[in-house]
Amino acid sequence: MSKSVSKNYIYNVSYQLLLLITPFITTPYLSRVLEPAGIGTYSYTYSIVSYFILLASLGVADYAQREIAYQQDNPHLQSRTFYEVNIIRTLLVGLSLCLYYLIISNFPGSHLIYWYQALNIVAVLFDISWFFQGLEEFGKIVLRNFIIKFASIILIFVLIHQPDDLNKYVCLIGMMNVLSGLSIWLYLPQYLVPVPRREIKPFRNFSIIIQMFLPQIAIQIYTVLDKTMIGVITGSPLENGYYEQAEKVVKLSLTIVTSLGTVMLPRIAYAYAHKDYETIKTNMMRSYRFVWFLTMPMFFGFIAISNNFVPWFFGPGYGKVVPLMQILSGLVIAIGLSNVTGIQYLLPTNQQNKLTMTVVCGAIVNFALNLFLIPMLQSIGAAIASLIAEITVTAVQFYMVRNIFSISQIFYSASRYFVSGIIMLTIIWLIGHTISPTIIHTFIIIGIGGILYFGLLFIFKDAMLLMAINKIQKKLH
Repeated sequence: MSKSVSKNYIYNVSYQLLLLITPFITTPYLSRVLEPAGIGTYSYTYSIVSYFILLASLGVADYAQREIAYQQDNPHLQSRTFYEVNIIRTLLVGLSLCLYYLIISNFPGSHLIYWYQALNIVAVLFDISWFFQGLEEFGKIVLRNFIIKFASIILIFVLIHQPDDLNKYVCLIGMMNVLSGLSIWLYLPQYLVPVPRREIKPFRNFSIIIQMFLPQIAIQIYTVLDKTMIGVITGSPLENGYYEQAEKVVKLSLTIVTSLGTVMLPRIAYAYAHKDYETIKTNMMRSYRFVWFLTMPMFFGFIAISNNFVPWFFGPGYGKVVPLMQILSGLVIAIGLSNVTGIQYLLPTNQQNKLTMTVVCGAIVNFALNLFLIPMLQSIGAAIASLIAEITVTAVQFYMVRNIFSISQIFYSASRYFVSGIIMLTIIWLIGHTISPTIIHTFIIIGIGGILYFGLLFIFKDAMLLMAINKIQKKLH
């Protein structure tokens, strides 16, 4: 395989960031225009439609990406997989839309916002990014997303001006998601070859697709059910609004980490198909170290800057986002590590049953803690439950792979990043509490934090940092 992991990682980071860049850039504007109640209503209604998006997806994308990666050297099998997957997708989206209509029709009050949210179910049908991810052609995905997301940003500022524009905002986001999926189909003709109709059997591996769907159900419980339970238990769109904003910022940074999983999945799947187990082990240990390298400054950085960041970024009325961000910051480490074990190893090596078991454990913990903590602590309780659930998933996965990878070695590789992060946290925490919350001051704190963290790693002669510096120097010469 000649494709560069580092280049694909950069492409995929760009791709994932572009998927989230619209809400991130527009959040300061929307949080003021739609206000906490509007943000909370959007969060709650999207949490409802997410279950139907999950049904429409049914684990097909993960299965398809892995199969395409296995078949990188065989255009005929790639094309057959593409046709089979899209037949399944069409059936699932149709089923999901029918069920959504039947259930939402029985909801009390206005249904308009829910019908607009249904566009996100339709978008699943046209999203074929899995095909190009399996081929490790991430550049094409980035290009179309840049254009669509840039247009989204402009339209949000042009069309959304007051709290009553919430439905218009929901409709706009849904339509842009549909358009985003459609745009990549233009690249398909150069990759697909004719396949005889008798060879196309969409349900040939349906049992595997179901196996891959099971962990997604569990993941959904502790990523979306939180918002549903906050809305149902507290009855307050404000609490959902606070939680949505805090999670949005943390998950944006997490994208940089989890993007490695999307890139490494086809790489490890290819190595596994060719029984190259030594390459798998080497890549996995490198991935763990890379996660520590990135997540430690994010984790400590969120704790330190949230007091300075939240007031100017979200505007007045979002004070509760500060402790929520500080609690949820732990997700970057927990999800980063579980992404390496689950997505980069268990999934491409046909151990999805183990992955299912780990996320089911996390889902049970999360649901039980939500029932106990949300009535007492509201959105804070949901944040604590999410963090404990993700730690549970990571711990169970480590237990499962303890005979394959050295867990002590994984944690030992974090030592210098932890020390550098603690020193960084101490200094920028003190600085942050002596200056006012403004955009300039927040960037000053981030800049000082970055210089401290990477400066200490340079002093420690960290191999990961030195490798990155070496690659940059080669590019410049």
